[in-house]
Order: sequence, then structure tokens, then C-alpha cells
Amino acid sequence: MRRCLASLALLPALLLGLCSPLSAQPRLVEESNLRLRSEDSNFGGISGLVMGADGASFVAISDRGRFVTGQITRQDGVAQSAEITALMPILDSKGHPLDGYNTDAEGLAALPDGALIVSFESNHRVMRHDGLDAAGTFLPSTEAFGVLQTNSGLEALASDAAGMIYAIPERSGALTRPFPVYRLIDGVWDDSMTLPRRGEFLVTDADIDGSDLYVLERYYLPFGGFQSRIRRFTIADDALVDEVELMSSRLGHYDNLEGLDVWRDAAGILRVSVVSDDNFRFYQRNQLVEFRLEN
Repeated sequence: MRRCLASLALLPALLLGLCSPLSAQPRLVEESNLRLRSEDSNFGGISGLVMGADGASFVAISDRGRFVTGQITRQDGVAQSAEITALMPILDSKGHPLDGYNTDAEGLAALPDGALIVSFESNHRVMRHDGLDAAGTFLPSTEAFGVLQTNSGLEALASDAAGMIYAIPERSGALTRPFPVYRLIDGVWDDSMTLPRRGEFLVTDADIDGSDLYVLERYYLPFGGFQSRIRRFTIADDALVDEVELMSSRLGHYDNLEGLDVWRDAAGILRVSVVSDDNFRFYQRNQLVEFRLEN
């Protein structure tokens, strides 16, 4: 009996430990959801995203081969409004605007030296741009890029603090097959790292904060809409470990979220900004949605 009473006496302490903030799962909390608009008929199809260091500006890319710039008004760090400031063509290696088969830009990332890198599907490749008005420079390719599906190529593009580039295709090829994570190491794309696949979600973008890889994914149900998910992994040598699901939206809550950027504000708060691709359809929306990480 005394042993039972002692066990009962410990019960409140055990329950308190289970409810303690120390045991809480980290999650992303939505802070703002803005509609992006422009009078320019070329506006739409927004995919990759790079935020300015202060969160007051951004660069995105369009499926029709354009850079898109914008400004954000904030109050206490939370986005209040967003304005598109310019659309300009992405230039090819000869300094001409992209056209035809070459325009479908999907992934965007910034390198430590300030240059931007862009990944494309259809004509699968990665280009470097030293400025928005600079001609593109081809990064090395690999035979693996040549067998990617036409409309399911290099959707996610990221760079770490050392300048290593990560590229992930939209599809893995099977529900039970992990996504390959290509890393450009000494001029050669390494494929020893993989991203575990969970269900029917497909990869749309990724970004890196320190040693953490954040991955944006989507699932589409005809007549039901899009469901979005963000997972976080720790990069450990050639493996992704410590998987955490930070956000999973209900079906139809967001539009077609395709671009992601992870950044920290002046107070050190980690924020995740994402943009949606309206596919140039009147019934879809170009959104800028922002989350704050809560541990």
C-alpha cells in the first residue's frame, strides 16, 4: 500500500513533466498571409524566394523566366503589406532573355558572395547570376539531371554558409523511394544524401539555417486543393537526421506553395517565408505567407 501511495504521489510531477514547455514539439506559427499583385501581365507563376537580410525586400522567380522583386512593410517584425516593385527577364549565358523551353525557373538561392543561383526544369540545369541584370553562368551538370521528368525537375535549391549547393527534384520516382539530394562538391554533383519520403507529398523548395535543412512540400487533390508541409532535418555528414514536421496545413488552406526562405530578424527570431505559384490561373493566388518558429 505504501508503495502504491508513493507512486500516486509522483503522478502530478510526471504529468507536469509531460506538459512542460521543455517537452513541447517545435512548430511553425503563421504570422501573416498576404496576396501578391501586379498590373504587369507577366506577373504570376512565382516559385523560388530569397528574402533580404532585414526582411524588408525579396527576390523571387517566375515560371516564365523572370526575376520578381518586392518590398515588405513590417510592424514589430510582422509583415503588414507587400508590393511588387519590378519584373525583369532572367538572362541566358549570352545575356539574352530566356525563351521557349528554357524559361521554367523553379528554385532560387543566394550564395555567401551575394550571387543568385537558379534551377530550371524542362531544360534541367542550374545557373549562377552575379546580379539581376547579369548573364547567367552554367554550373556543372550530371547525367542524373538528364533523366528527370519534364515537369518535375530541380524544384528545390539551397546553399549553406560555406557555399555548398543542394538541389532536390520534385519527384522521387516511387512512394517508397527517398528523394535524392544532390550536392555540388568540388565541381561534381554528389548523390549520397537522400531525403526520406513520407506519403504522397512532393518537394517544392528548401533552405538551410546553420546545420538545419528546411523542406517545403505539397500534395494536390483534384477538386480539393493543395496541402502543404514543412519538415526540418539536421545535416550530419552525408545523412539527414532528427526529422521534425513543423507545419502541415489542412487541404485547401493555402494555394500552391512553391518557394521558401528561412531567415532571422534583428531579434534573432527564426522566420520562414513562403510564396505560392498561381500557374497564371485566375482562380489561384500568389501568396506570401510567413511563419515564426516556436520551440
